[in-house]
Amino acid sequence: MNLPSAIIRRHGWVFSLFVLLALLLVATWVIQPRYGADGIGSLARAALPFAFAAAAQAPPVIAGGVDLSIASLMALTSVTAARLMEGASDEASVLIVAFVLILGLALGALNGLLIVITRVPDIVVTLAMLFVWEGAALLVLNAPGGAAAGWLKALVVGTVGFPGVPATISDWIPKALVLALVCIGVIWIPLIRSRLGLSIYAIGSNSLAALRSGVAVDLTRIAAYGLAGLFSAMGGVVLTASTGIGAPIPGPYLLASVAAVVLGGVALGGGRGGMVGPLVAVFILRLVRSDLTLLSVDPNVATIVEGTIMVIVVMLGALFAMRARAA
Repeated sequence: MNLPSAIIRRHGWVFSLFVLLALLLVATWVIQPRYGADGIGSLARAALPFAFAAAAQAPPVIAGGVDLSIASLMALTSVTAARLMEGASDEASVLIVAFVLILGLALGALNGLLIVITRVPDIVVTLAMLFVWEGAALLVLNAPGGAAAGWLKALVVGTVGFPGVPATISDWIPKALVLALVCIGVIWIPLIRSRLGLSIYAIGSNSLAALRSGVAVDLTRIAAYGLAGLFSAMGGVVLTASTGIGAPIPGPYLLASVAAVVLGGVALGGGRGGMVGPLVAVFILRLVRSDLTLLSVDPNVATIVEGTIMVIVVMLGALFAMRARAA
């Protein structure tokens, strides 16, 4: 068996997602022949916060849990960044971004710590923390406001130019896409090759077997939720960068993150999946919404269709997880 076919067999689901994304892009060009580099750029900017939400949801789900507080944590970190960056210099704003990322990591780890200490199911703890973080966001800013540093806004707008690459090609490489891939890849690729990454998969597959193998289950679970908080904070920062302000009301990222993770091949029962699939799934879901808009479908109907797709994906994922546990 040659290498390409072996890779396709091993990552068949992710490969099929890329095929589906390509087919949707073709359908989009059929619907709107003028859909080009600008359309791809708009798609990447729209998908950017959803990509970080999916990245945040993946570690807890792989570890056998779920985090329902992601959207409100994104809102809290977004308004914190916007409030602190208002009137700040570029140098200070770099430190502010670092502080917000550390804050997200700490708050995510707090979620995990509460789950470990109380032994209350993660769905209950993170649902409660959803309201806590949402209330905290309203305390930071009770209405949309604040500001984003100019250099931060420049990171998500426009295209990336590479030396020696013709402009006709670089115009098709949005900064938003590169930003998501770099920020997520820098953390995720080393992680899955580390002992911590293997431990996250191990406790998701069988926490008792992982414990008997010497895995620090509780600390690993806390780390998984800490990663969720870190990616959520990245999502909050890019929200501020994209809009130029902070908004305390959580966006529609919770169900979208779960749907993207499940559609991306991460098992709701834990222990299986990666990050590439969920990121591709995010673009598939965003492109479906874009196509509905291009077809002049009523926005309310489009929302119903999008929500229905997400619910069906999540329900099927839960059904497969239940069957896997029964087996």
